[in-house]
Amino acid sequence: MTDNRNFEIVCDTELPGTPERVWEAVTTGTPAWMFPTDQWPDVKTVKEYPTHLVSRMEGPDGWFNQLEHVLEPLDGGGARLHYVHSGIFADNWDEQYDGASRHTEFYLHTLGQYLQYFDGRPVVFTDIQAPAASQSPDGFARVRGALGVASAEQGSRLDVELDGVGRLSGEVDFSNEHFLGLRTSEAMYRFFGRNAWGAPVGMTVHDFSGAGDSEATARAWGNFLAKVYT
Repeated sequence: MTDNRNFEIVCDTELPGTPERVWEAVTTGTPAWMFPTDQWPDVKTVKEYPTHLVSRMEGPDGWFNQLEHVLEPLDGGGARLHYVHSGIFADNWDEQYDGASRHTEFYLHTLGQYLQYFDGRPVVFTDIQAPAASQSPDGFARVRGALGVASAEQGSRLDVELDGVGRLSGEVDFSNEHFLGLRTSEAMYRFFGRNAWGAPVGMTVHDFSGAGDSEATARAWGNFLAKVYT
């Protein structure tokens, strides 16, 4: 018998953008910092621009998934965000909660990076999954090593030449045991150590150069990851 259990992930953070800019980012601008959500079958149960937004999806047997954003302007610029992700996990509650809460921290950090460095610039989004071999316990450590940032801390400089990908020069903007963020002047690269939750390592590229090609990006990084896990 499935044990449905409610969850709630709450996060309060300050962001370098007005409530209006944050609203834009979390509604139509999600490919720039997370992933496209324009196909989600959600209903905006609260829509009070630009301070309060609740998006909800519902399914059979009482299942639901809900995102709430409460925004207020900060003195001197920026916005305070009160974020609540709630719903039901049907299986593996502890594992799913751990994964979702850790992803939330990383996504909201990336939102802040987008607002600070790339706000309003057109983006080309690419999602790439590593081979199944990346699900091994050392899967995330292997890609970090291949990127030349095995032990790099947040704030470290980045300057690496990657076979088939090219040169990345910028900063390690996020770094912990499960997630890695690299930012250059033209793109953000996000790496997800989902092997910790039984899935392949993943990555996304958010290209703001104006010359992005998602197919070419997927091919280059796919080949890179294939070599990492050969």
